[in-house]
Amino acid sequence: MSANIYRLVYYSRNLTADDANRFALEVDDILATSRVNNERDGITGALIFNAGCFAQVLEGPLDVVEIAFERIQQDDRHSEVSLLAMEPIAERSFPNWAMGFVGLSDANAARFANVATASDFDPSRLSGDRLHSVLRELAVEEENTVV
Repeated sequence: MSANIYRLVYYSRNLTADDANRFALEVDDILATSRVNNERDGITGALIFNAGCFAQVLEGPLDVVEIAFERIQQDDRHSEVSLLAMEPIAERSFPNWAMGFVGLSDANAARFANVATASDFDPSRLSGDRLHSVLRELAVEEENTVV
């Protein structure tokens, strides 16, 4: 096990634009910026969000994961940022994703909506392990769908 690799899982309320076009631009900006920063810092992970919330897993060296999380907490597109898990891991769940965006397919978007509905967008009702598992399952399906 590499004691230097950590997994951070968080959930927050999404404060991006309500307008569909502006929302799409915000999504593109978040993903582009995250991918550049994460590639540079050796962070992998997955992100899913909709009009109500963000859910994300970050994996990498503790110091850079903490710095990335601090940037997220300062980002005015997030509110009520809740840390669900921060722990050392034996291996990455998203080794090929500088920042994977899951939920592109209609099926995955619907599955995430079910998770969000079940928790009423309440981060305290989701465990870090549960959220990680959902994102991992969606990521595997997304990789198999996108060619």
